[in-house]
Amino acid sequence: MTAELVRGQNHPLPETRLEIRVSAGHPVLVGATLGDEQGRVAGAEWIAHPGAPALPGVGVPGPAAADHRLAVDLDAVPDAVHRVSVLLALTGGAARFGALAAPFVAVAGPDGTEIASYTLTGLDRESAVVALELYRRQGAWKVRAMGQGYEGGLADLLGDQGLERPADLAAAILATATPEAPEADPSSTVPSRVPEPEHVPRTAPATPPPTPATGIGTGGPLDYSHPRRRTAPAPAPEPRQAPPVPVAGDASGWSMDERLYNQVWGMFEDLARTAAAYRSACDFAESRLDRELDETLTDYRARADGANDAARAAARARHDELVERAREVLDRDLAQLAAESEVVEPALPVAYARWDNPVWHSYRVPAEEPMAVRLGDLHLPERTDLRIPMLVRLPLERGLWVDSGRGHSEAAGLLDEVELRRLALDCAVAHAARLLAAHPAGGFTVHVVDPAGAGAAALAPLVETGAAAPPARGAAGVSAVLEQLTERVDLLQMAVRGGAADALPPGLDAARQLLIVHDFPHGFDDRAVTRLRYLADEGPSVGVHLLMVAAREDAAAYGPLLDPLWRSLLRLTPVPDDHLADPWVGHAWSYEPPLLPPGSVVLRQVLTQVAAARHGKQL
Repeated sequence: MTAELVRGQNHPLPETRLEIRVSAGHPVLVGATLGDEQGRVAGAEWIAHPGAPALPGVGVPGPAAADHRLAVDLDAVPDAVHRVSVLLALTGGAARFGALAAPFVAVAGPDGTEIASYTLTGLDRESAVVALELYRRQGAWKVRAMGQGYEGGLADLLGDQGLERPADLAAAILATATPEAPEADPSSTVPSRVPEPEHVPRTAPATPPPTPATGIGTGGPLDYSHPRRRTAPAPAPEPRQAPPVPVAGDASGWSMDERLYNQVWGMFEDLARTAAAYRSACDFAESRLDRELDETLTDYRARADGANDAARAAARARHDELVERAREVLDRDLAQLAAESEVVEPALPVAYARWDNPVWHSYRVPAEEPMAVRLGDLHLPERTDLRIPMLVRLPLERGLWVDSGRGHSEAAGLLDEVELRRLALDCAVAHAARLLAAHPAGGFTVHVVDPAGAGAAALAPLVETGAAAPPARGAAGVSAVLEQLTERVDLLQMAVRGGAADALPPGLDAARQLLIVHDFPHGFDDRAVTRLRYLADEGPSVGVHLLMVAAREDAAAYGPLLDPLWRSLLRLTPVPDDHLADPWVGHAWSYEPPLLPPGSVVLRQVLTQVAAARHGKQL
């Protein structure tokens, strides 16, 4: 049975020898790009387009036409290639897809049976679009319906994939789209062996797939039927292969930590797109049901004989069937991701692990800084128990803000103000402990300002273990710490810009600096606020970072003056809240802070080791 995909939905590919079928109703240019895990294309030689040599595993598309057949052999694709993107571009007089019939794209197996199809609806002013993406995941290949359009045309599409001089490249490709001779059989354009770039491993050439029985280019009658409409039943598909068994660290990378980091991000992206596909299918089912119900109401002639009731019942049945099918696909993908999470979570290193992971009990101060640290978990309402680690790259590119205000969280409304502020500072201490634990001995220094001394109890683990100096108190203490760090930022920036890093004072602490600010804006005058904003903007580039524990409403007296400060920081919450969005589809993810298990002494044990290692280094 063919899987009819909606935008963002993915589907496993039981075959590796495939045929991509395009039916557009208007001449379009078809091409394919071979990219890495991030979708970046190494160069123009990795674009399959009319007139170009065949790439390993990808045939040469024909000139611009209304119908295309593109042969793909994923077994012959180089190991460095993780994504094969199928693109469509308008040529000639057509200026935008919105003025034409929606293109239809299908993926078929070697026997001609369609595996998945996608109708590119919703396009408007775009003149180029990434229609499908074949991507490698856990050693297996999947297809994803993309529908990513570009108003700037093929040039913007190629530029988005990391290619240099995309405008010139797009012009050269479009110039090959117009046929100079009678159109050849698109099905005859099969992969062949050509010289490959030196940096990509060589692989065997693809085996030509069987010629489809359409008669195109063979002298037989032309077949004008739509690829989805069959007059005879399709051959029975082969039994579906079992999903691949999840393995921890199966992503690319030079080290296990890098592979696990990339695998977690892959799970994050898969869950985002899977949920987006399910929601899109449900929205489509609802809109179609509303339209069909409206149509039954306008047919007044059918009211008397009860035909309207039958039509409404049929419309609801179609709606329920579509939602049920979407739910089946969602449940299948969620089950696979849950199985992967069960394997990955216990294998995570200290920097990526939850506080209740046993790996913390064998903690040792690392010899080098990891790629990232875990600052909490993320989940979606489709399955709240499936949680993705929120990994933030090191060094931090922006400061952190633990919001001690109520915001819009229901959980925050159940706590009184004092308890919420205490919980926020506990979270900040846990974040600071993770950052300290992730760096080598002496590689990270923590400063604390607590003007009124209200956070003494929560800050005790940092101070009593010696991992951080006692907090600065009062307006004078706040001013002294801010002045010290501001001078440090100025000095390092001048050294970097002047190329005189070796001329820094010999006593300068080379460690990264973290300033924990509690009870803001108490104890801050206008000069201190200005310095704080300066540190937030300029500090991260030279290793000086902020960790604010504050409620935005407490600083309302400053008006919009502090808006840039809040926007420059990554907002975290001490209670679950749905305020973070992913970079792919923009879902509102529920964030859960990394709280320690009740009664746990892991945090103090870790901080004690951090302080001891620093003391030993200074000796």
